[in-house]
Amino acid sequence: MLRATDPLPARPRRVAIAGVSGVGKTTLARRIAGVADIPHTEIDALFHGADWTPRPPFLDDVRALVAGDTWVTEWQYSEARPLLTARADLLVWLDLPFWWVTLPRVVSRTLRRRLRAEPLWNGNLEPPLRTFFTDPEHIVRWSIATRHAYRERIAALRPDLAVVRLRTRGEVERWLAGPMRTAVS
Repeated sequence: MLRATDPLPARPRRVAIAGVSGVGKTTLARRIAGVADIPHTEIDALFHGADWTPRPPFLDDVRALVAGDTWVTEWQYSEARPLLTARADLLVWLDLPFWWVTLPRVVSRTLRRRLRAEPLWNGNLEPPLRTFFTDPEHIVRWSIATRHAYRERIAALRPDLAVVRLRTRGEVERWLAGPMRTAVS
């Protein structure tokens, strides 16, 4: 497992970003895409159809994505993770402090999206705030419930996959400005 200051073994071409809901995977994926000049595909846009229903072509879309020479996307959805892992040459694990970084992010993002009625993937909107209490899969509840799942998931990855674990916002910035920028220069 690489740290924020460790050099990358090669120029990353296919990058998956792992972490609990709300940790900043999509934001980091966009930033990596800009630094490495590789395309970012938001995997949520592939998964969610109208009315929050899974899109039937989701796995075909993921297969088409990973067949490409270069890409960066979020490492989520249990049925997609093996496809992403099989082709990725770098996995970045955002393992930021949950209670004082990730939880406030996911709560504020959810509130902002709901209160502003921000359209999400394929026209979906955040559900009413009361669903926090009624839906066990509400994004905030999901984030809390799955916050420890990544330790096991990442430990089970193929041993030749380079994994960078970033544990603070400062490490994210140091890694992007240091090893990531150096690897793509």
